[in-house]
Amino acid sequence: MSTHRTLVVVAHPDLATSGINAQLAAAIRDIDGVTVREIASVYPDRRVDAAAEQELLRRHDTIVLQFPWHWYSVPGVLKEWMDQVLTYGFAYGAGGDALHSKRLQLVISTGGPEAAYTPTGHNRFTMAELLRPLEATAHLCGLEMAEPLVLHGAPRATREDVADHAARYRELLSAVPAAAN
Repeated sequence: MSTHRTLVVVAHPDLATSGINAQLAAAIRDIDGVTVREIASVYPDRRVDAAAEQELLRRHDTIVLQFPWHWYSVPGVLKEWMDQVLTYGFAYGAGGDALHSKRLQLVISTGGPEAAYTPTGHNRFTMAELLRPLEATAHLCGLEMAEPLVLHGAPRATREDVADHAARYRELLSAVPAAAN
């Protein structure tokens, strides 16, 4: 039986200033089979080595995209990574089956409270509705999309809130091999 491997792509534009994403990344670094890749640090000029990233994706069974919610989408650093790495012939299209049957897990922090992400809330849409473009991307790439792990109201999260969320994140990643088999 092969070992399940998880690639965590941390996409915070400046992880050193992060109150939440840095703590979440630190909380999962020591899990066996988990590779944490902070793409803003690896590619400060945003010139992504697509071949290297594609090889990492090939070698892992689960891909986690961990990021703060920016303007109802992913941060620019993650969008650029996706544009350069998830290419025709690799991730989709003729011969583009490298990601088929792999699992995609989103780990997101938002600035607004959960109540803001309802039809009657401040943002007018649910997270499920706002995540449709990422769901479509997963479908195009043949990825099985897992239920997103979302920490709402990150700027107001207490130490205990963050610790509880980090524990859920660890549990989620530790359980992935069993869930994926």
